[in-house]
Amino acid sequence: MTPSTPRLVVAAPSSGSGKTTVATGLMAAFAARGLAVSPHKVGPDYIDPGYHALATGRTGRNLDAYLCGPELVAPLFLHGARGCDIAVVEGVMGLYDGAAGEGELASTAQVAKLLGAPVVLVVDASAQSRSVAALVHGFVSWDPQVRVGGVILNKVGSARHEELLREALESVGVPVLGVLRRAPLVETPSRHLGLVPVAERRGVAVDAVAEMAALVAGGCDLPALERLARSAGAVPGGSAPWTPDFSPTHDHPTRSAERPDQGLARSAEGQRGDGAARPAGEAKPRIAVAGGPAFTFSYAEHTELLTAAGAEVVTFDPLHDEELPEGTAGLVIGGGFPEVYAAELSANKPLRAAVSELAERGAPIAAECAGLLYLCRELDGSPMCGVLDATARMAQRLTLGYRDAVAVGDSVLAAAGTRMRGHEFHRTVVEPGAGAAPAWGIRGRERRVEGFVQRGVHASYLHTHWASEPGVARRFVERCRTS
Repeated sequence: MTPSTPRLVVAAPSSGSGKTTVATGLMAAFAARGLAVSPHKVGPDYIDPGYHALATGRTGRNLDAYLCGPELVAPLFLHGARGCDIAVVEGVMGLYDGAAGEGELASTAQVAKLLGAPVVLVVDASAQSRSVAALVHGFVSWDPQVRVGGVILNKVGSARHEELLREALESVGVPVLGVLRRAPLVETPSRHLGLVPVAERRGVAVDAVAEMAALVAGGCDLPALERLARSAGAVPGGSAPWTPDFSPTHDHPTRSAERPDQGLARSAEGQRGDGAARPAGEAKPRIAVAGGPAFTFSYAEHTELLTAAGAEVVTFDPLHDEELPEGTAGLVIGGGFPEVYAAELSANKPLRAAVSELAERGAPIAAECAGLLYLCRELDGSPMCGVLDATARMAQRLTLGYRDAVAVGDSVLAAAGTRMRGHEFHRTVVEPGAGAAPAWGIRGRERRVEGFVQRGVHASYLHTHWASEPGVARRFVERCRTS
């Protein structure tokens, strides 16, 4: 039987219309009604899922058709939505905006079609009245395969303003499912890379989510929104939920050219990457994953893949923990905001020394973006771990965008020639930008190499989603087991 979790997508004509407020508030309002809510975010964003998790009590998950491929969107959705009563998917940018130059790829509209989910369009009505009908009509008619099931009007000024908007929208035939008044009710502080992550403002974030829930519950027709979600039917294509298992019956799509050692991605659980049986009771390698306020960017599937590959995953906080977890055989340092905490990270000399010593031993270390900065000699003049002969500093220019990458050489993460898609999102510069053995070659118009591979270290600005190439996790765990 094809799974048919009730679901809807919260989208908007453009960024800044109020998607995050509405989506997060709707998740929290549904949860308050006793529903088990599955939260999702279109695109690579790490921060919004943190607020979604607060709203629902469940892990916020990303659905990115560029990073993972369109074929994995429905399986990853079903994996996250397993056992839930309803799912809410927050869109990205404008409804039809996707990867630059790639048509609809990675757009909210594409994800809505892949999921067979109705769309709720959040419209900033603050500077319009009758024109709202033309705007909504355009979004409804642009792609007939996208079903816009209703509109939520945001930043409405008065009862008269609402009356004019509703009157105009009657001709479009799209129901108004909510009206939110213009008021600075919800504080969601931002800085150079967007909203401040939940981990840095937990108490305030809890209050903000509660305010979002009250705003949505007071201004939206929750029963009608739930009925719309239940009208979705079965997920198209008969997709089965994604699984982190590595058994032959759960083979995963891959973008890589087949290479001999990529059999690691297809080994049965309980087997070594070379196909040899794993001895019963063999100890699991302990992999330490950086967390805490400075390192908040990670995809839940990474930990699930590492665990399924046979690792014991333990988190630690580089701001406060002066030692790596006992018995650490490998280290994963994801993205975040080390630039905000450079002084505190630098002051934790015992941990910096432990990371440097682990690297000297040749232990596998995977570092993305913030992790790359932490491994440098210094960040804005503050000493870091000194694993890489490079310095990092804040810059004026934001680097943002999807990347098509290929592994330049063999590393603890990938064999040479492995293709992966990634995402860059930073306002820092590392000098030099690549080591003698770079991590990735960037394809397309912007041909360059970037990142560092040395001994067991793979460090890069590129954020990747390992579900697209599960052999990455398997390879890393096996290197942790044997290093």
